[in-house]
Amino acid sequence: MTKEKSQLLLRRVCLIAFDTISIIISFFLSSFIAYNGQIELSFLKNTYLVLSILLVLSLVFFTHMKLYVSLWRYASVNELLNVIISAMMSSIIYCALCIILNLNPPISTMFLYLLILLLLIGGSRFGYRFLRLYAGRHGLFGRSDENCKRVMIVGAGSAGEKILRETLVTPKINKQVVCFIDDDHTKHNRRIHNIPIVGDRYDIVKKAIEYKIDEIYVALPSIDDKQVSEVLNICKETRCKLKKLPGMYQFLNDEIILEKLKDVEVQDLLGRDPIKVNLEEIMGYVKDKVVMVTGGGGSIGSELCRQIAKSEPKQLIIVDIYENNAYDIQLELQRKYPELHLETMIASVRDANKIRDLFAYYRPDIVYHAAAHKHVPLMEDAPHEAIKNNVFGTLNVAKAADHYGVKRFILISTDKAVNPTNIMGASKRLCEMIVQSFDKKSKTEFVAVRFGNVLGSNGSVIPLFKKQIKNGGPITITHPDIIRYFMTIPEAVSLVLQAGAYGHGGEIFVLDMGKPVKILDMARNLIKLSGLEPDVDIEIKFIGLRPGEKLYEEMLMKEEGMQTTPNKMIHIGKPIELSDNFFNQLDNLYQLAYDEDSDIRKAVHEIVDTYHYDEKTTHGVKVAV
Repeated sequence: MTKEKSQLLLRRVCLIAFDTISIIISFFLSSFIAYNGQIELSFLKNTYLVLSILLVLSLVFFTHMKLYVSLWRYASVNELLNVIISAMMSSIIYCALCIILNLNPPISTMFLYLLILLLLIGGSRFGYRFLRLYAGRHGLFGRSDENCKRVMIVGAGSAGEKILRETLVTPKINKQVVCFIDDDHTKHNRRIHNIPIVGDRYDIVKKAIEYKIDEIYVALPSIDDKQVSEVLNICKETRCKLKKLPGMYQFLNDEIILEKLKDVEVQDLLGRDPIKVNLEEIMGYVKDKVVMVTGGGGSIGSELCRQIAKSEPKQLIIVDIYENNAYDIQLELQRKYPELHLETMIASVRDANKIRDLFAYYRPDIVYHAAAHKHVPLMEDAPHEAIKNNVFGTLNVAKAADHYGVKRFILISTDKAVNPTNIMGASKRLCEMIVQSFDKKSKTEFVAVRFGNVLGSNGSVIPLFKKQIKNGGPITITHPDIIRYFMTIPEAVSLVLQAGAYGHGGEIFVLDMGKPVKILDMARNLIKLSGLEPDVDIEIKFIGLRPGEKLYEEMLMKEEGMQTTPNKMIHIGKPIELSDNFFNQLDNLYQLAYDEDSDIRKAVHEIVDTYHYDEKTTHGVKVAV
């Protein structure tokens, strides 16, 4: 038996023993008072029988009312109600035994028994809670004042009160809540558990200095993300560590404990309204289908697998060349969805024969093609690899989808495919062209979904900035004016799934990424969220645009136009007319890629005339002039 289980068993035994003594004391003391110290002999003759039955039945009912499993340090109205009901039932049992055994004690005996028992079993439990509250507030139970963090809670509601209570009754938490902030002015200058409510959101910075705050907990589960971001943007100016309640469900499920609070991330400051999708539409076209995800171990691919797994597919096939990534998502899905029919295959989309064999064996109904090289600077140094993997990997998967009668093929594309200035973007534009070309001649519905950067994905700026901050700086930014569109991975993937449900073939779906974000602002916010000062604690260094990098990304080519969908976050670009010679051009490009020909960029430009590149670049290396 573990130490924790032994302690729990000992605690329950002690409570049962105390309740047994409480019942015995209540029984004799109530009788002694009711009989004015002179108990009748007829009553005493049946004492042992009555008391034995009363003890057994009362303890059984106490157990049923959860009096031995509740955490009494968190005792509240519900626990008090259980204590009252338990004491009343014990009194009713006592009364029934007197009637059955034809005993006639004074009627006051029952009321006295109820009162004394209630004081004993209720007083012991709530006295324990009040003792812990007192000890927590006065630094007892080993709490160190030296290392104790001073905390401000934003939100003087039920969620904030529960967080305060957690800090008071848990001795291992070295936190001291010293003030509340709330926008409800009727609460100002009032107290919660003797902790003052000192102002509204506009007082946060001033009060953080006045009360010497180390950490700020934002407990606002009922307001929308935009309002929360406004509060967080004020809090970040305090140089305090920030944490927030993830959402309303924690409040509803009574899960508001310090462990559930999460660190504030830069995406929490963006102030974006939550993106909504029609889950019924997504479920409707994925449920009971065989779904294949190429690149299923990557940032986007793995999230696709997670959301598809929720929609009850007939079978989910993960295809990825990187076994570690594939293994991680496989274990996660097997744990969360044990009934899911899941297959994980290690394979490269470059291997046409392997891809064809997988399609022949599994016969997928829907294919999400997320496998790709996406790192812009690395692909500038390895243009042939970008073409081999992105373009001809897509071609291999598209051919297999066409040949084996896949119902729908969804390509994951990027905003960098619009008027590309780098080989990665140009390669993804070629992928879109392949998809549109196949759609014209195939029964399979081929579509593409194009979106911008996703927060937290592999290779994105945020993980890089975090590492640079951890190392003491500097944070490196290519240009002070560079901007990007951002969306969280789950948001992007949910829109990809819904766009796939809208597809009829040939469309390029464009996701509305909201307002663009300056990378410089994002870097400054990350530094502040770390409790540091930009350009004081952490230097921000500008290193110049990298080869193929734009100051801004475009979402839609001018000639494509724009159509709307039922979801305002998803738009449709019209298909572009392609050359009749397109596939011959691809054959030539294939030869150049595998010959490592230095004219690879020129060949790509001949197919994608919107691609602009530096003619001084050969094999990804600048030529001296």
